[in-house]
Parts: sequence; structure tokens; C-alpha cells
Amino acid sequence: MFARVKKSGNNQYLQIVENKKIAGKVVQRVISTVGRLDRLQEKGGMENLVRSLSRFSDKVLLVLSGKSEIGAEAKKIGPALIFERIWEQLGIRKILESILAERWFFFDVERAIFLTVLHRLFVCGSDRFCDKWRRDYRIAGVDKLDLHHLYRAMAFLGEEIEDQAQATVSSPRCTKDVIEEKMFAHNRNLFSSLDLVFLDTTSIYFEGEGGEQLGKRGFSKDNRPDLKQMVVGVVLDNNGTPLCSEMWPGNTADVETTLPVVERIRKRFQPGGFCIVADRGMISRGNRSPGCFSG
Repeated sequence: MFARVKKSGNNQYLQIVENKKIAGKVVQRVISTVGRLDRLQEKGGMENLVRSLSRFSDKVLLVLSGKSEIGAEAKKIGPALIFERIWEQLGIRKILESILAERWFFFDVERAIFLTVLHRLFVCGSDRFCDKWRRDYRIAGVDKLDLHHLYRAMAFLGEEIEDQAQATVSSPRCTKDVIEEKMFAHNRNLFSSLDLVFLDTTSIYFEGEGGEQLGKRGFSKDNRPDLKQMVVGVVLDNNGTPLCSEMWPGNTADVETTLPVVERIRKRFQPGGFCIVADRGMISRGNRSPGCFSG
């Protein structure tokens, strides 16, 4: 559907037209004749019409007046404006830059990670969808990023590191573990503690190839038992702040995730002692025995 000007005699009329396919051919049909163009422009009718229609659009519309035709692109600024401040306060930019100082990339990895995190917070979806989604937003430093940069940034987060002392069979230590530990150290203070932590898990299915180590068929919380999946766990501190995330093969039962998480927390964050809170599906007689959760 679009607007066009139809000339009749000495006058021009504004019409709303749609393209309709009939018998294999595209035919234009006039939905409405709004009025004479000169009268609409004289009385400000055009601006009122545009303003009225813009109420039904989810995108910002910027109208520039003038004799020459000027194209303008409107972008949303809210999400990046707010989340950029949180990103800075948590120290994520400094942490990433310190880790990347010894690496040589030909693109801004920190900006690529920021973009993908922002996208997952607001709409979620694939990196391919993220590359399209960002075009409607004003996000500093992402204009020169391409889709393959987002893929490489995600690969960087999952890259195994040399120090595998705290690794498990299903979860080798990778870059994201280093980031979590540095964030914990950056944000802790004299009164920080891990007296109480919360644990929950979910399953994430995926399509296509890859994920041979973690991709297994198991109980699907997404009702997709036909696809391979992985189990993801998130640990929060007593303030509700994410502490770390863990991954297991898709056929891992929830009850089998608790003790590995306890051991990983002990080794990675070295708390004096803590109490872990989880739902009943993660608790059994074996992992409820004395000493399982002591420091």
C-alpha cells in the first residue's frame, strides 16, 4: 500500500493505492482519494494525516520539510542508552578489554559481545536475527560489525583456556569462566559474601550439526524431544545477581547437576561456606548427606 498523486486537468489529487495480484498480474486499485494536493498542503492536512497514521507505527517517523526530497533514518536509543551504563558499572567493558589486550582481532570484540547481549535481553534470537535487529537502534561502535564478527565473538567466549585445573568432563574452562570470575572480583567489597546461592536449570534445544559433546536427547522442557539439547544452569547470589552459568549434556538429570555446581563454586569463588537453594528436582538423599554443602 502506498500514496500517489493523480493528475486530473489542472489539479492533482492524493490517492491511497494498493497492489493486488489478479490472474497472475499485479493490478493497482485505488482505495481512497484523500483530496486535492494543493488544498491539503495549504491547510496543513498532509502533516495532520502523517501524524495521525504514525500513531499506529512502532517506529519513529521524522518528517523534514523543504523543497528538496531528503531521506531520514530514525533509530531508537533507549535500550543501548540504559544498558551501556549498566555494562560500564559492572566493569564488563574493562574486563573484556583486559582479556583482549593480549589478542589481536581485526574488529571490536567488546562491541560485538555488547550487541549480542543487548539483543538477547530485549528480544532474543539468533545472531543472524541480531544483525538485522540492530539496524533499528542507535548503538555506539557497532556500525562496522558484520554477521561473521558476531559468530567469532561467540566463539571467543567459548574458547578453551590453558588453565583447566577446575574443569569437568562436560565443562572445560573457557573464556566466559574467566569473565565471570573477574566480574565477581571487580564487584565484591568488604561486605560481599556467598552465604546463600540460588540454582536453577533449563534445557535449550538446537537444530543443525555440531555440539557433539553437549548435544544429547533428554527430557525436553521445550517439548522438543526430537532434537538434541543441552542443559544450562544459572547460579545467583543472595542479592539476585548472576554469579556464573554452567552447562551439561542434554541427557543430564537435574539431580546430577547440584554437586558439580557446589564443587565449581568452591574452587572458582572460594567462599568460606554457603547454603544452596534449589527446587526439589535437584535434591536427593545422596547430595543431601552431611558435608555436601559445607565450606
